[in-house]
Amino acid sequence: MGDMIFSSVIDRKTALVLDQKDNVGVALADLAIGETCTVIDDTGRESAVVVSENIPFGHKFALHDFVKDEGVIKYGEEIGRMKDVLSKGGWIHNHNMYCDRGMK
Repeated sequence: MGDMIFSSVIDRKTALVLDQKDNVGVALADLAIGETCTVIDDTGRESAVVVSENIPFGHKFALHDFVKDEGVIKYGEEIGRMKDVLSKGGWIHNHNMYCDRGMK
């Protein structure tokens, strides 16, 4: 039965939220601008996000509107900060995120 659930998740345009504190989803398929993605959190709860950019498989996208310098949370930990504002559904990657964690 587990394989059947996994297959149905993969067949849809889905993303995972790995920890309750996370403010990003991780795409489980390539997502195209304007597509609605089903986001599944660590409790199994589902919600929907319309992506505003093309987002490659395995990449992060915003679950809410970000302000400049806001922390990006994945795995329940801050992994970086936003270089600028970003709307919900936007792609988060090294082009618009920075990390100074090991540089201080």
